[in-house]
Amino acid sequence: MLAVVYDERFQPLARIRKRTKAYEGAESGLARIVEMIRAALDEAAVTPDRVRGVGIGCPGPLDVNRGVILDAPNLGWKQVPLRAELGKALGAPVVVANDVDTGVYGEYRFGAAKNARCVLGVFPGTGIGGGMVYEGRIFSGASRTCVEVGHIQVMPGGPLCGCGHHGCLEAVASRLAVAAAAAQAAQRGQAPNLREAAGTDLAKIRSGVLAAAIEAGDKVIEQIVRDAARHIGTAVAGVVHLIAPDVIVLGGGLVEAMPKLYVETVTEAAQARVLPAYTDGFRVVAAALSDDATALGAAAWARENVGRQTEAS
Repeated sequence: MLAVVYDERFQPLARIRKRTKAYEGAESGLARIVEMIRAALDEAAVTPDRVRGVGIGCPGPLDVNRGVILDAPNLGWKQVPLRAELGKALGAPVVVANDVDTGVYGEYRFGAAKNARCVLGVFPGTGIGGGMVYEGRIFSGASRTCVEVGHIQVMPGGPLCGCGHHGCLEAVASRLAVAAAAAQAAQRGQAPNLREAAGTDLAKIRSGVLAAAIEAGDKVIEQIVRDAARHIGTAVAGVVHLIAPDVIVLGGGLVEAMPKLYVETVTEAAQARVLPAYTDGFRVVAAALSDDATALGAAAWARENVGRQTEAS
């Protein structure tokens, strides 16, 4: 988790980071979020009455009108009234959005997709998040976030996904899926460099460790990562046919650790699967803002929407 305080020109005044706790209860998680925001404000010497708004990007499908997390499988949160709880605790307007949506919005406003007409974001991490900005606005349904790229089925009858379905993109191309395949390769003796660095412990097989193993010569790890990236390219091709984005932003720890591999492989896989008329209509880029994309995007989206939200209420 990352909390950043920005001034009106989006210059950072303070930042605090804490590790996300898997399957932490919603009550405890909300308390930690509030604690982080207050600590960041203290560090920035900003009193609560000077806060114009709080933007937060969080995983999972949301009710965007009420600011409620409907279901975040990787956190174990369901029906969490995030906007109401944070607003009550912080005494400031709160704008809640999907974390990848805010990351894509950050890249649209300040980074690799600046001023594009239609931006699709795909961020492989523990899961695989998707988001879209269309003509300057985060794209969503009437009351639900959407662009759940990670739950596009790319392998019918494939591995079980955390959502309960089989063969989702997330089940075959997330960092967790890549790490599991890499651990098996290490156990079989096919990835000696990875085995020396991390053994077969999934918690230790992080994005940077995978990149280092490839650099050290573990060809099987490169093949595993490229296979995952090809699955992402397959899903991207389907989305290209639907919305024709001009920029596709890849983000998350895996991409940050291996940008060239991911951009090249996703581009090749997507272009091989789209109709000829679409092959030169999009470009694939790596996110430029790293972790700041989500924080910047959440802050900028809050600034755009605090007034609208107040009017709607």
